[in-house]
Amino acid sequence: MKDIRTLSLDQLKDYFVSLGEKPFRAKQVYDWLWSKNLHSIEEMTNLSKQLRDRISEEYTINPVSVDLLQKSSDGTIKNGVKLHDGLLVESVLIPTETRTTACVSSQVGCSLNCEFCATARLKRMRNLEVAEIVDQVALIDSQSKMYFDRPLTNIVFMGMGEPMMNYKNVVEAIRKITQPEGLGMSPRRITVSTSGIPKMIKMLADDELRVKLALSLHSAIESKRNEIMPFSDKFPLTDIMEALQYWYKKTGSVITFEYCVWKGINDGDEDIKALIKYCKQVPSKVNLIQYNPIGDGKYDQCNKQAEENYVRQLENAGITVMIRKSRGGDIDAACGQLANKTVD
Repeated sequence: MKDIRTLSLDQLKDYFVSLGEKPFRAKQVYDWLWSKNLHSIEEMTNLSKQLRDRISEEYTINPVSVDLLQKSSDGTIKNGVKLHDGLLVESVLIPTETRTTACVSSQVGCSLNCEFCATARLKRMRNLEVAEIVDQVALIDSQSKMYFDRPLTNIVFMGMGEPMMNYKNVVEAIRKITQPEGLGMSPRRITVSTSGIPKMIKMLADDELRVKLALSLHSAIESKRNEIMPFSDKFPLTDIMEALQYWYKKTGSVITFEYCVWKGINDGDEDIKALIKYCKQVPSKVNLIQYNPIGDGKYDQCNKQAEENYVRQLENAGITVMIRKSRGGDIDAACGQLANKTVD
């Protein structure tokens, strides 16, 4: 049966009218599905038993479930999330003293071929549906309340998959997450991370969701970036920058460049100078990400001196830079490690 959550509010109204019910029934059901995140038609207690049975003859609800939960020594929680068709994705709850962040997936596997990322080694099976994305957020919100006694504060689309390649569903999920009739979260607490697809960056700007944007950059030297992220040869850095400038003009929102520094790959002064030059073209800041090994030995975390050199030169150039510490590495929950792998 079809998942009732695939119906829009207007489609729900049409459905209930076709049953001889008043249109307001649609709003009641919509509230159960997206605000209360209810996963059982039978539990919609403001509907008659007869109506609930009638709906259940045509529709179902296919919620995600936690197949495996792993806890890191630093408090990070990784969820192996089972979908209705048996496929698996991963989502992560990242706690700090002041916030809890949900790192959610948008695809089963990934379409891209970034050399340093474990997810890229998985075949892309399919895009996640809107409800499957929202379910990850609701699940982590409940975990945040259970384990840390506070609601979820932030969401990053940095899990498995490239969000821009599941654009329609990601955008609709964000609307469900942020609307008052949904989970009611502020869009300014949501970050969409992309590897850089110019036309989709512009589309996201035009859709005026008021979310934040992060670009997985890793090198501002074209040839080097193409080696690290082979798919990027289709999307030149000049085209990406033009899209980022369009983004800033439309939204006024500063771009975050996500940047891993690897030993012997992009840890030299020429790399830093190229990054500074790229950053100067649009209001931006840099997150230096501490790399998480995926077992191939090709990409190794740079030494402390190289990291400090990046920070010093970026700050001297007037560019805001932060070192983003690795979280959940002992359970393969850190950035770049999500590959449906378990750690004993």
